[in-house]
Amino acid sequence: MVSSYKAVKAPPEIELELETIGTTKSNLSFSSMFVLAILAGVYIGFGGALSTIATHDLAQYVGIGCAKLIGGVVFSIGLILVLLGGAELFTGNNLLVIPLFSHKIRISKVLRNWGIVYIGNFVGAILLVLLVFFSGYWKINSAQVGIKAIEIANGKVNLSFLEAFVRGILCNWLVCLAVWLSIAAKDIIGKIFGILFPITAFVAMGFEHCIANMYFIPLGLLLKNLNSPIYSLDLSGLTWSSFFLNNLLPVTLGNVVGGTFFVGFLYWFAYRKKVKTSAEELKLEQVQSLLETENGIESITEKLEKYSLHTFVNKSEKEAEEEMEEEQKLFPRVESVQKP
Repeated sequence: MVSSYKAVKAPPEIELELETIGTTKSNLSFSSMFVLAILAGVYIGFGGALSTIATHDLAQYVGIGCAKLIGGVVFSIGLILVLLGGAELFTGNNLLVIPLFSHKIRISKVLRNWGIVYIGNFVGAILLVLLVFFSGYWKINSAQVGIKAIEIANGKVNLSFLEAFVRGILCNWLVCLAVWLSIAAKDIIGKIFGILFPITAFVAMGFEHCIANMYFIPLGLLLKNLNSPIYSLDLSGLTWSSFFLNNLLPVTLGNVVGGTFFVGFLYWFAYRKKVKTSAEELKLEQVQSLLETENGIESITEKLEKYSLHTFVNKSEKEAEEEMEEEQKLFPRVESVQKP
C-alpha cells in the first residue's frame, strides 16, 4: 500500500497556516507576548554569542569565507530556539501581514504585536548582554573573544544608512524564508534544516538583523568602556547614539520591508488567490462529475436531505415558533384562494 504522507506542506498550505498562526499571535495577552518576546531576544543573543566565540580566531586557519559560513551555521541556533522552543521574534512576526491582507486581523493588532515584541526583544537582548559581560565570557583566549565582539559592533555602526537599510531588507527576506520553510516541514529535522540554510546565508553574507544587533552592539559598547590597552581599534564611532541612529533605525526599517513585502505580501498575493481558485474549481469538477451519473444525482439529493434534516433538528425553539407563525399566516391565504 502506498502511503499518502507528505514530508512537506505545499506553499498554499503554508500560506493558510501562517494566517492561522498570525491570528493566534495577534490575540496573545500582553504578559504572554512580552515574556515570549524577552525569550526570543535572549535566544537570538545566544546565537550571536556562540557565533562570536566560534569564529573569533577561525579565519586564520580556514579563511574568512569559511569562517563566516561556520559562524552562520552556529548562529542558526537562535532561530531554531525561537521557532521550535516557542517565542515571539519581531522579524519573524513581520509575516503577520499575511492574515492582515486576508482580513483575518486588523492593522491595530499587527502594530500592537510589533510594538510589544520589539521592546521585549530589546529587553531580552540587553539582559543577555549583561549576563555575558559579567560572566567573563569575553576573556576567553586572552580576551580575543572580547576583541572580536568589539570589532563586530564597530563594523556595524560604521555602515552608511543606505548600506544598513539594504542589508536589513536582505536579512529579513532570508529570515522570513526560514520561518516559511520551517512551517513547510512536518518533523523536527526538516524544520531545523529549513531554518539552517537561510540563516547561514544571511550571516555569512554580512546582512543586518535588528534583534541580533541589540546584542552585538551593546556588548561591544560595554567592552569598549573597559579602556584596555589591548584594544588598538579606532572606536570613536562606537557610541550609543550611533547604535540607535546609524544601525538600529535603518536596519529595523529594512527588516520590515524585507519581511512584509518580499515574503509576506508576495507569497500572499501568489498563493492566497490560487488556494481560493483551486478550491472552487475542485468543487465545481466534483459536482459536474456527480451530475453526469444517476447515482451522483441520488448522492447529491441524499446530502441535501441530510443537511435539511440536520438544519431542522438544530433549529432553536424561537426559530421554530417563528416558522409556525409564518405558516399560520400563509394557510388562511391558501384556503381563501381555494374557495369559489
